[in-house]
Amino acid sequence: QTCALPISEAGTVTDLLSLTRPIVIAHAGGDFDAPHSTMFAFTEAALAGADVLEMDVMLTSDHVLVVQQDDTVDRTTESTGRVRDLTYDQLAALDNAYWFSGDTWSDHSLPDTSYVWRGVRTGAVPPPEGYSADDFRVETFRSVATAFPHHVLDIEIKIPESDAGEPLLDRAYAAARELARLIDELDRADSVIVVSFDDSVLTEFRSAIPDVATSPGQTSLVNWYVAGGALDPRDVVLQAPPIYEGIEVLTSDTIDRAHAEGYEVWVWMSDGEQENTDFYSEMVSRGVDGLLISRPTAAP
Repeated sequence: QTCALPISEAGTVTDLLSLTRPIVIAHAGGDFDAPHSTMFAFTEAALAGADVLEMDVMLTSDHVLVVQQDDTVDRTTESTGRVRDLTYDQLAALDNAYWFSGDTWSDHSLPDTSYVWRGVRTGAVPPPEGYSADDFRVETFRSVATAFPHHVLDIEIKIPESDAGEPLLDRAYAAARELARLIDELDRADSVIVVSFDDSVLTEFRSAIPDVATSPGQTSLVNWYVAGGALDPRDVVLQAPPIYEGIEVLTSDTIDRAHAEGYEVWVWMSDGEQENTDFYSEMVSRGVDGLLISRPTAAP
């Protein structure tokens, strides 16, 4: 990207957690506003004032850590296949905006004219002013971390699945170690928060690098919620949906309890119907500290 980027109000986790207003975390760069996890999306989110850029990471077949949510490229590109079976060069050639239509996480059933950025990556359509075709590709973690030195990054280590749906923890552990290596190499230890659904993946990450802020995995978070279980000392933010398995978990009481124990609370939306200013405002009224949202331009 060639746009001049604003400097975030809080460039480190310490500064971020000292803010006295709700912060805006752009999910995948704001994937209702711009194509999921593209440099274009992250840039647009930063220009819109997002405080934090959220992303998922996993490894390619040639051990490149890429910003990618799904096991496959099917949902966002013109191609098919598992990320772990593709090299980075193969991934980078794909059109990562192929199925983007806006206001939805994914819909492949719309008329072709609905996919507003389709073809920019391949050169069939000119890029918007200030951008290039490369801004619509699958990105490496290195490139995003380098492009946004003044934004805190919220990074989820994804857990690939086998064809039978079993978690491939060894690949997630390898991604955790590579993420730790890159955070250290890029001097981002004080400006990232790392999370994974699986606590063992977080254990692998924490063993590879000290003093990086984390959020608890699913089991730890449930144990904290249900039984008051202890969390890791490096956990600083609880990231949770409004409703979990039919139970409304982010009540004012739960948020007050988290605050009393020294944790910030960020809410991530589990339903596209929640991606609107009114619902965001409802979450803020309950006391959440951060909105992890797909439409940062609609933040209250």
